[in-house]
Amino acid sequence: MDKIAMFDTKPYDRTWFDQLNTRYHIKYLEPKLTPDTVSLAHGCRAVIPFVNDTLDRTVIDGLCAEGVEMIALRCAGYNNVDRAAAAGRIPVVRVPGYSPYAVAEFTMGLLLTLNRKLHKACFRTRDFNFSLNGLVGFDLHGKTAGIIGTGKIGQIFIQICRGFGMHVLAYDPFPVPDADFSYVSLEELLQKSDIVSLHCPLTEQSRHLINRDTIAQMRDGAYLLNTSRGMLVESEALLDALKSGKLAGAGLDVYEEETDFFFEDRSDSIDRDTILSLLVSMPNVVLTSHQAFLTTEALHNIAKVTLENLDAFFRDGTLQNEVR
Repeated sequence: MDKIAMFDTKPYDRTWFDQLNTRYHIKYLEPKLTPDTVSLAHGCRAVIPFVNDTLDRTVIDGLCAEGVEMIALRCAGYNNVDRAAAAGRIPVVRVPGYSPYAVAEFTMGLLLTLNRKLHKACFRTRDFNFSLNGLVGFDLHGKTAGIIGTGKIGQIFIQICRGFGMHVLAYDPFPVPDADFSYVSLEELLQKSDIVSLHCPLTEQSRHLINRDTIAQMRDGAYLLNTSRGMLVESEALLDALKSGKLAGAGLDVYEEETDFFFEDRSDSIDRDTILSLLVSMPNVVLTSHQAFLTTEALHNIAKVTLENLDAFFRDGTLQNEVR
């Protein structure tokens, strides 16, 4: 059986891979893929990294030296891949869409939690504190949601917002043809939206899309939601906007410097990112650990498509879902 190395493996990753895999010997490795761990891929024909694994030139050089023939990402994003270093040397494939519903639904969950103070209410009632003081929210019905990025996830979130009776504005540099929602400029979206939600990939153009200048254009008291990529938001600028009251709150499932923290238990560590610690401590922030994708359906689809990508390559060299 062909040996495959899966890095940054968690118990929930193994469930569907174990059930669906019939032809590979998968080495389930807990460490992330880094220059220090690349040697663990020795003897493997492919590696299966995740979103926060390192795939820079040093790692790609190391994989090639170990004889690894392909990189099969088990995620949609590939901003962690040095594509120039991989080009012509080792093919890279991905899972382009495992469950857009999971992420879109989770995004609305963040908004509802933030707005209706569900997290605070749960902690209070555990202490038998049934006071309603400080738990006032607002009706989503009639409010304006600005959706930045109208791929599959963004389009589903638009449907969810409409189900709540919200008005929707959208911005995307690559608009969907014949869309049944209104596209506006980024500036107009920021100025008119009560809630701004990010659903776009991380590129050189979108890095720090939300920064001091774009935050200044937003409505006073707006909410920001990010379930896409942490580096879309300049964290220090967001923190200042939350402290000043410019923004009323933020629902975040990602953070720009999350690699050393997310997906791991760091509760006993005193080595903590200062800005992340401040964001977590703020009463108007709900921050989760990159879990928006985490549903049974999504994990099934991740395993299924990853194994199909491997099968196609080792059968006849076909590159399904190739990253170029």
